[in-house]
Amino acid sequence: MTAWTSSALHTDRYELTMLDAALRDGTAKRRCVFELFGRRLPGGRRFGVVAGTGRLLTLLRDFRFGHDELRFLRDERVVDAETIDFLERYRFSGNITGYREGELYFPGSPILTVEGTFAEAVVLETLALSVLNHDSAVATAAARMSVAAGDRPLAEMGSRRAGEASAIAAARAAYIAGFSATSNLEAGRRWGIPTMGTAAHAWTLLHDSEEAAFRAQVETLGVDTTLLVDTYDIREGVETAVRVAGTQLGGVRIDSGDLPIVAAEVRELLDELGATSTKITVTSDLDEYAIAALAASPVDSYGVGTSVVTGSGTPTAGMVYKLVARQDSAGGWVGVEKTSADKTSRGGRKAAFRTLDAGTATSELIVVSDGFEEIDTPDRHPGARALQVPLVVDGETDASFEGPEGVDAARRHHARVREELPVRALALSRSDPAIPTVYVDADEV
Repeated sequence: MTAWTSSALHTDRYELTMLDAALRDGTAKRRCVFELFGRRLPGGRRFGVVAGTGRLLTLLRDFRFGHDELRFLRDERVVDAETIDFLERYRFSGNITGYREGELYFPGSPILTVEGTFAEAVVLETLALSVLNHDSAVATAAARMSVAAGDRPLAEMGSRRAGEASAIAAARAAYIAGFSATSNLEAGRRWGIPTMGTAAHAWTLLHDSEEAAFRAQVETLGVDTTLLVDTYDIREGVETAVRVAGTQLGGVRIDSGDLPIVAAEVRELLDELGATSTKITVTSDLDEYAIAALAASPVDSYGVGTSVVTGSGTPTAGMVYKLVARQDSAGGWVGVEKTSADKTSRGGRKAAFRTLDAGTATSELIVVSDGFEEIDTPDRHPGARALQVPLVVDGETDASFEGPEGVDAARRHHARVREELPVRALALSRSDPAIPTVYVDADEV
């Protein structure tokens, strides 16, 4: 039996010191609305991809303060005895709505809306941001690579370039956003992602000759395997591979050199040797720009490591978690917002829609309300698509978003909604968001 692991201390100290003070001054029970969103798309990206929602819901279920967590807080004098008692009984009982995992987002998109008392909602900030900022950054990079790759499959193989837990999360996010496989076995076991991998250069170097290494690999894995041909001389490697495996060799992998030139030479040589059906996989520090540069090359698939697991230069999505509405002392609702320079937020509870013209996205329409009335599809945009779904209702999470089934659903949803992007969104150059974010008051729709 696997021991239960609490996620409650995956948080910053100031969350609990705010809770401590709120319990003292009587504001802890005030009903509040917190919102997780990004003020901008980092790196000049034209769209973002939401990822991590299913992981967050699972972690939320484990957000409990057990004996070990409470002992640490008590010993370190983080909070007082009253707060310790509160945390011992802590269970999130509010509601969370948000964008479906795999959904596209833009500046200001209310990706996650958390409704509950101040006490139960504020402590979720760090956990929510750490999951969604990381996973969405990876998914956004992966989507750009998927766009650049077109119909050619992509494999995620960056575990050695990330922390052990981050590597598993990154494989999951990349798969949702268009990758077809991962080298990480734990990601395969946990999330149902197809796994792949054959041999590294160490395998060839282990043997007395390249031919001996290839022969042993083929005898073990069959002629459908992929042989790594660039340990020594690529041309000799290809010739040896075909001599050992025959013309039905499954594939060769190239991990070095000027890839467009080398890929063309390898394809020509394979065809000359009669291995016309042998596939070519390229790796070697690929990112979306390198993949795009290979579009005209005779390449069949790509393996991507460092770039995808680190967000291809943008390792965080830059999302924030802000209080946007609360009840006042009389029980009425008021919108609240931050007005600091370059860090403003828009107060009020929000409903989000994507307006479409003949199936193509035209805007991110965000309807703002101070109250809690239901906001239907705006009359002026009858074809708009509602973007938010219930994730947690009265403290109960929707399990359909979790596990391998949730990952598969998110992957399918992403493939569908990416078809809504206008053509300009698919360019890789730095630019403004592909569609504008438009705010309207609830009484204007």
